[in-house]
Amino acid sequence: MAHPALVVIDIQNDYFAGGNMPLHEPQAAAERAAEVLDRFRQRSWPCFHPQHASLQPGATFMIPDTPGQEIAAILTPAENETVITKHFPSAFQNTTLHEQLQSLAIDQLVICGMMTHMCIDTSVRAAFERGYRIQLIGDATATRSLQYGGNTLSAESVQTAYLAGLSGVFATVLNTQEWLGQS
Repeated sequence: MAHPALVVIDIQNDYFAGGNMPLHEPQAAAERAAEVLDRFRQRSWPCFHPQHASLQPGATFMIPDTPGQEIAAILTPAENETVITKHFPSAFQNTTLHEQLQSLAIDQLVICGMMTHMCIDTSVRAAFERGYRIQLIGDATATRSLQYGGNTLSAESVQTAYLAGLSGVFATVLNTQEWLGQS
């Protein structure tokens, strides 16, 4: 039976307390992602680390070559793991991720990371469009509160809405313990 590849998206310092775009409970999400990463390492399954580098003029976070843009220490990639620099929300847009996965004959992905409402949502949908079967580790993702039309949506509500929107058609959404129990 073929094994999956892990895609750990944008778990970078700017998303933590003291960073330029702190999210809601990023440490808990990162710790859960680290548990999944450990299982992949135990199995010697491939791991990919898309890392955002903002090239937009006036960007306030994920600025290249700053401490905030670095991958969080708890998820430091091992030498045999692939770091892919990305400049768009999707881990697939203008990167080599798809080609690298194809070269390994990977058709199933396990995805975790940050921000649920932006890079996770976009990357999961892009992976689905490319034919991958996806398991999204919901509690190993993090987001933030959003505002629209004079209303503020809590981070918890944003998280629930985006995971619900991806669940079923685009991905099987599991929590870390569920995934670890079946892997």
